[in-house]
Amino acid sequence: MRKLLFTSMLLFFSGTVLAQTVPDTVRNVVLLQTTMGDIRIALFNETPLHRDNFIKLVEKGKYDGVLFHRVIKDFMIQTGDLGSVKAKPGEELGETPEKYKVPAEIRYPLLFHRRGMVAAAREADRVNPKRESSASQFYIVYGWNFNEAEIELFKHKLDSTSGGKHVMPPEVMEAYVRYGGTPHLDGAYTVFGEVLEGMDVVEKIQSVETDPADRPKEDIRIIKASILHP
Repeated sequence: MRKLLFTSMLLFFSGTVLAQTVPDTVRNVVLLQTTMGDIRIALFNETPLHRDNFIKLVEKGKYDGVLFHRVIKDFMIQTGDLGSVKAKPGEELGETPEKYKVPAEIRYPLLFHRRGMVAAAREADRVNPKRESSASQFYIVYGWNFNEAEIELFKHKLDSTSGGKHVMPPEVMEAYVRYGGTPHLDGAYTVFGEVLEGMDVVEKIQSVETDPADRPKEDIRIIKASILHP
């Protein structure tokens, strides 16, 4: 599970995000206090299985002390490997056995991989055809910015590869041009939250030096995760 499926792309990023894009009622907000600063995340009610699972893990203190074990610049930062709390320097992470998976709740195009979105990691399609999510591992999207021509190419590719199942609407295209993100993951992973505050922290983390396994050379941890409201 250390390796998410993604297409490598050499594109530059710019800009920031943080605008609530999903119409919703009151949402649960989680504070991640990390060794590089605080990140506040809102959980979407449109993905109740992931929301409730995340809340359960936070309330049990499961995320306290875990590492950001996989970081890829201009792509995303990943954490949630519960076995990383006592990891030794240089140890490869991301494959700690898990007791269960969370059924996929892919809500595209309502929820998509705009910069700042929070999504569940998972195993590859070849061993996980239902695209069920990891019990605990998740990533925060950073990605890159697009011009209109570039996102138009992604739109056609998504339409084609999904057989017309996942069509990129104009408002999603506009969001990718304005904010950036990772559209090649759309329709394949469950997006279940978004960063409300702390994208500057996410930006700092995604820029750190990493080893060949994408683990930061200096440990970055979630010191404590806590539910703020409701």
